[in-house]
Amino acid sequence: MSKEPTKAFASQADLEEKKVSFTRLSANAYAYTAEGDPNTGIIIGDDAVMVIDTQATPVMAQDVIRRIREVTDKPIKYVVLSHYHAVRVLGASAYQPQHIIASRDTYDLIVERGEADKASEIGRFPRLFQAVESVPDGMTWPTMTFTGRMSVWLGKLEVQLIQLGRGHTKGDTVAWLPEQKILFSGDLVEFDATPYAGDAYFKDWPQTLDNIAALQPLALVPGRGAALTTPEQVAAGLAGTRGFVSDVYAAVQAGVAAGQDLNAVYKSVYAQLKPKYGHWVIFDHCMPFDVTRCYDEATQYVDPRVWTAERDRQMWETLEG
Repeated sequence: MSKEPTKAFASQADLEEKKVSFTRLSANAYAYTAEGDPNTGIIIGDDAVMVIDTQATPVMAQDVIRRIREVTDKPIKYVVLSHYHAVRVLGASAYQPQHIIASRDTYDLIVERGEADKASEIGRFPRLFQAVESVPDGMTWPTMTFTGRMSVWLGKLEVQLIQLGRGHTKGDTVAWLPEQKILFSGDLVEFDATPYAGDAYFKDWPQTLDNIAALQPLALVPGRGAALTTPEQVAAGLAGTRGFVSDVYAAVQAGVAAGQDLNAVYKSVYAQLKPKYGHWVIFDHCMPFDVTRCYDEATQYVDPRVWTAERDRQMWETLEG
């Protein structure tokens, strides 16, 4: 009887380049998206530009800058980190911003686990770190932090940076244009892309999505997937993300209640979710990390444990080996 081939670790076998779109949401707001790869948001104010999430390396960020320069020559003064993950922050130096803004919770996570996370992410998904040698040594450090909410004024254009609750991480920040009702969600919302939940708070995430819905966005730039340009698309993005998070949590809880170990829970949850979500981008990549974190949360670890390159490998071999 032939043994099934072992799955390649995480997304190391993912080599296919994605087509980039640069979508205009308003005179001030643009979305840089790439078929399920991490998105970048751009806000152009009266006197300056704000970038939300940076791409994974300075070389990759140059393509964002090139597209910004096609629509404005205003200086890029602000970079906002929606959360701490390396793929979101390591391109920051390319923009030469005056300020890098993050929640205090995100700053604390960079202190606690930034180096480990960087090594972990680069090992998992090499294609997302093109020209990784262009990343400066050390971490991307915020120059300005806030708790709860702050406003940045780009001339007369107000950008509200808000922590609406824990979900993808404990530090999640959204950028909100209140006058235009356009939201940049980071990885709190994904569209046709599997939420990565290895550092998540499953119990909190659905309520945080409800808090986003309460703002009634007319358009939303998710962390991955196409820009959502109508209220109907926004509702679909919120519902899809909420459904996935809730389905994983319910399935893991059922396995834990039945006394199953992590391996058994993983196989069961994967089988249950594959028919509904298996076509989403990076489903096979995310599921081992997502179920492991959810199992942790449902059993003994209120807060996510630090992922290291070594822990990644051990987990993958245990569940997929």
